[in-house]
Amino acid sequence: MSQDPGLTRRRFVELAAASAAAAPLGLSALAQEEGGDETIRSFPIQLPDEDLAELKRRIAKTLWPEKETVPDASQGVQLGTIQKLARYWSEDYDWAAFQKKLKAVPHFMTTIDGLGIHFIHVRSKHENAMPLILTHGWPGSFIEFLKVVDPLTNPTAHGGNASDAFHVVIPSMPGYGFSGKPTSPGWNPDHIARAWVTLMKRLGYTQYGAQGGDWGAVITDLMALQAPPGLMGIHTNMSGVVPPEIDRMAQVGKPAPSGLSPEERAAYERLSETYKNVGYAVMMGWHPQSLTALADSPVGLAAFLIDHDPRSYRMIGRVFDGQSEGLTRDDVLDNATLYWLTNTAMSSARLYWELYKEGRLSYFDAKGVMIPAAVSDFPEEIVSLPRSWAEKAYPKLVYYHKAPKGGHFAAWEQPEIFSEEVRAGFRPMREQKQKRKEAK
Repeated sequence: MSQDPGLTRRRFVELAAASAAAAPLGLSALAQEEGGDETIRSFPIQLPDEDLAELKRRIAKTLWPEKETVPDASQGVQLGTIQKLARYWSEDYDWAAFQKKLKAVPHFMTTIDGLGIHFIHVRSKHENAMPLILTHGWPGSFIEFLKVVDPLTNPTAHGGNASDAFHVVIPSMPGYGFSGKPTSPGWNPDHIARAWVTLMKRLGYTQYGAQGGDWGAVITDLMALQAPPGLMGIHTNMSGVVPPEIDRMAQVGKPAPSGLSPEERAAYERLSETYKNVGYAVMMGWHPQSLTALADSPVGLAAFLIDHDPRSYRMIGRVFDGQSEGLTRDDVLDNATLYWLTNTAMSSARLYWELYKEGRLSYFDAKGVMIPAAVSDFPEEIVSLPRSWAEKAYPKLVYYHKAPKGGHFAAWEQPEIFSEEVRAGFRPMREQKQKRKEAK
């Protein structure tokens, strides 16, 4: 396989300068230029020290705002929290460990519908391992899944059984990480779902599963809705299970409808709370290009990324206060560093614009999935997933479980629990496949 050079922020700048008179060049154009066919190319990761020096220089030059006028986070990321983050990023962040973490797994690039798609692909050593494509969300990245690669591909080393092994495929969504940046509209969640089907076919997988949270849950649901012949079933941890009429009521802040069970009422209150805290999504959905400052300021970018939801923000705040949580300070900054080095603050934001321009403003509503599905409900997730709603949303629900711990970034925060949830979720699907095989 031919080799693509590693893509860094500096490389983006050089490409843009060289093509000032033409359409902007980004990862997409580079992927086409250096193997823009259906081949799968090795993709070495190269993140040079000079880029880190520039990152630290910009952190040191941050123009700080005044302190918030309230004693809580009701005005957003608190000055004390973001200054602790910046201090650690500039003085203690372990850059070498970040690069080592990235290089510990094999990276690849291929071109789908004219766009370079970066992905990690790790095959299990176990016979009859199940191919599985895992899709990240925002403000995450493929980094969310690095901790679960070995537990999923090598379960016997983590207290599991060989029969639960997976071959894992972890792509970066268009505009995220090392994937290409779309230069025209159209790369919406439906398009990404179709591209993932193409990717799995290209890798030679005729039967496989799909998993996702956040945007990854939406895309996984849409893959299931498209029902390609090879997709055996799905597992999600932010499932689209909310009845559409209930979802619409929560969006506009109406009181909970009558007739809900106590669990459903609690889920409605959680959903209503979430809709009051999605200002970031509204901004990216309406005017992503106005967020230009995020491409320039690492600290501004980090503040925007950690202000996703109140529960995650409180956890991250405790982490930078020195407490031990599901995520570490390095976890948070690995992700922020990837966003800044790849200059993907704006290109990732446009995915929200793609959804908003179509008038499809919901992420949580039931979509009519009719293939086998598994649901894991993590207690600190931004939505609750009552079993009663899950059974209606997924008529072929084969697994439902309330995880004991974890939040929005489940695989990243609680890799052991997440890995077991995925194994358990796909176990019934494997058993059904084996029964069909034996029946023949």
